[in-house]
Amino acid sequence: MYSKLAPGNKAPDFKFKTAWDDEFNFYDAVGNNPAVLIFLRYYGCPVCQMEMAKIKQGIDLARKKGGRVFVVLQSKPETIASLIKKDDFPFTIICDSQGKVFQLYGVEAGGIIKYLHPAGLIAAIKATCRGFLHGKFEGKETQLPAAFAMTADKIIKYAHYGKNIGDVPSLAKMINGI
Repeated sequence: MYSKLAPGNKAPDFKFKTAWDDEFNFYDAVGNNPAVLIFLRYYGCPVCQMEMAKIKQGIDLARKKGGRVFVVLQSKPETIASLIKKDDFPFTIICDSQGKVFQLYGVEAGGIIKYLHPAGLIAAIKATCRGFLHGKFEGKETQLPAAFAMTADKIIKYAHYGKNIGDVPSLAKMINGI
């Protein structure tokens, strides 16, 4: 059973890799800045690609508050490196193919009912209609999203656990209050 985090909790620290860099410590990467940590499924997921494009469009909202944005995917570093360039996204993509960071933050996979939830299916149709095509399957297909916003001292101010694959709050909602 995963232990969920709530506003007021200290955000757990962890080590991570990106597709282009060796291991980092999360607290060191955040520095003395507020941060947003968003959990999505994997890069081949059209809904996740669409969400990453939305985050990219709204990144200035986080920057105005001095915030850093991190997206955690179940993708392997080599998969990400083969599909995108390091500077394609103005945020850090954390590769967590073993799901350790997902588990640390209490981000669970849903069952088939949550996976096939109408809101998730609508998000998948929207993503596909917008040109985001399905790529390589990685990790748990029923993985649910989550989002956390934290202050510079790593205290969680906003926590959201998705109820279906398309249940990702806007970046504006995530950074409100940090």
